[in-house]
Amino acid sequence: MRKQSFMQNGYHMAYLFLIGLFIGILIVNLGHEAWIENGSLLGTDMMSRLKSSRPEGAGIVAYILRHRLSAVCMLGLISTTMIGLPVLCAYICYTGLAAGCLLSVAVIRYGIRGLLFMAAAVFPQALLLIPAYAGLFLWAVSLNRTLYASRTNLSAYERFSRRFYLEKCAQMIGIMAVVIIGCLLESYVNPNILHFVLKIF
Repeated sequence: MRKQSFMQNGYHMAYLFLIGLFIGILIVNLGHEAWIENGSLLGTDMMSRLKSSRPEGAGIVAYILRHRLSAVCMLGLISTTMIGLPVLCAYICYTGLAAGCLLSVAVIRYGIRGLLFMAAAVFPQALLLIPAYAGLFLWAVSLNRTLYASRTNLSAYERFSRRFYLEKCAQMIGIMAVVIIGCLLESYVNPNILHFVLKIF
């Protein structure tokens, strides 16, 4: 039963992300003039600045760690409230929407080169951050439902057991550890990959 619920939550998360992705692509294509003709996002000036700047890992690692870990902590805390599920769903949709907008702008402006740029922008940290955030959302949904679902659907053991909450804390520590490793890759490895790909622009 738990495995089935876990799979359902995973499917729901994927659906929400894809909905946001589709909306983001639609927004850019419907507002072509605002995003492409008059917009500066991923324009020549922005790409030139990216090509000429190559931040060192030590200079950006603190910022990236603070940004990523604060998001993890915020979502983890919100999941303990009654508005946790709606906020999590909105965050997943927003993430998909942002990805859809960036992907559409990159492809419309640069074609295949835009796809290469987007891939370089998230590699290799995405190999760890995507599973970590997926695990975080599943963790948050499970905790929220344990706290606020009908008592008839959950045993007293699940709702009040010290072992259950220790297990949840251990899972959160594991998620944060994966996020930290992903941030290190984003700070020290990704800039070199991105700088190499930007040579074709």
